[in-house]
Amino acid sequence: MVYFHQPVLLEEVIKYLNPRKNQNYIDGTVGGGGHAKAILERISPRGHLLGLDRDPEAIQASKQSLSADADRVLLVQKSYTKIKEVIYEQRLSIPFTGCLLDLGLSSFQVSAGDERGFSFQEDRPLDMRFGPETDLTAKEILNTWSQDRLIQIFKDYGQEPRARAVAREILLFRARKPIELTSELVQIISRAVRGRLERSKGRIHPATKVFQALRIAVNDELANLRKALPDLLEALEPKGRLVIISYHSLEDRIVKQFFKQESTGCICPKEIPECRCNHRKSINILTKKPISPTEGEIKSNPRSRSAKLRALEKL
Repeated sequence: MVYFHQPVLLEEVIKYLNPRKNQNYIDGTVGGGGHAKAILERISPRGHLLGLDRDPEAIQASKQSLSADADRVLLVQKSYTKIKEVIYEQRLSIPFTGCLLDLGLSSFQVSAGDERGFSFQEDRPLDMRFGPETDLTAKEILNTWSQDRLIQIFKDYGQEPRARAVAREILLFRARKPIELTSELVQIISRAVRGRLERSKGRIHPATKVFQALRIAVNDELANLRKALPDLLEALEPKGRLVIISYHSLEDRIVKQFFKQESTGCICPKEIPECRCNHRKSINILTKKPISPTEGEIKSNPRSRSAKLRALEKL
């Protein structure tokens, strides 16, 4: 099966990452290698790229798409949260001038070729794991988590206004049989929204937020992002740049808050008259506001419509 991923905000990524010849870069979500290929072109002839991804299919696809530069690419099947571990295990002493995180799903992951149930458009088993290193699946969450816990993730991770109704229908369904397929979950959501799946033309599909919430919970995406940001910044040399593309407000808020914190000095509460935190400014923010795709890009790649790019430069 062909793994494909149309790189989002490619021109903007290159602009803010600013890769130049013989520099070294990290692509923490290498996917099919679309962004990585453009970076490698600009850091030739001796620049190297470290590509990470939890998805074994993505690593195999990148090996093929980046084969022309195989001597300058190191691909590792691990999460970007493991950047310190990877640098240590691979004994990488080279300086990294920049890092990219594209937090979106690839086109392949929501296509008919993927068997993990990321998309409600295809009838697949409810897995939703990015990689095989974890045991928790969407199926386990749907069939074993309490109603209150389901409501919480649908509200917190999906911002789903009908979270309680969806959770109630899940419990009613699983009392009869385990929930195993994406089509069964869509059926459950349809009942919770009283059949409004058919009347959603021009609007977000009612299943979107529940599927998003489950994927985030399965892969612990928000906690991983919070954990990784300081480590990725630490991996960069002075004047190194970090570029992040997020796709929903929860991710963007975490990135924005991290940028704000690291671009200021003291972060003690205002009521404390003297600084006790010893926090120092460590970055300059390069994007005062998040960068969004152009109308032309959205037209050619509708999945890019919610993308937001933020960039920083390390002091």
